[in-house]
Amino acid sequence: MSSKEQRPRWTQTWLGGVRSAGVDLGYPGERLGLPEEGSGSVARFGRRFGALVIDWLICTWAIAQALLRINPAESPWVPVAIFAVQYLLLVGFLGQTFGHRLMNIRVAAMDGGRPRWFPVLVRTILLCLAVPAVIFDRDQRGVHDRVSNTVVVRM
Repeated sequence: MSSKEQRPRWTQTWLGGVRSAGVDLGYPGERLGLPEEGSGSVARFGRRFGALVIDWLICTWAIAQALLRINPAESPWVPVAIFAVQYLLLVGFLGQTFGHRLMNIRVAAMDGGRPRWFPVLVRTILLCLAVPAVIFDRDQRGVHDRVSNTVVVRM
């Protein structure tokens, strides 16, 4: 090995992942046939997290506290149940929640259309468990996306 050709130290590949070792994994969504940027590309973490926060605030404050007059501190399961119902109905009928709409994203089936009811139900249950949503692959798809065969894309 010449002095000009340097290999990364083992700590760089371990800490930086396979990209630091020179492996090109492509952009998120490339394996799925989606564009790199713009409409139809995979929605990144920031947009998805923003949509989740907006939906959670709507369910906790606007619906549970203001409309139903329920204190979420006394009944912590109520906001989760409201979130599940609104998510199931809105994604099932429209393909997106209020938060998704404000963040300009939507849930799509892998064929590009609106997801069917059963995958939306499975996706909603897994999303309410929270853990599957924070484990994701290189295409930015969480466990709940992979199991329901969906992807969140930009509009």
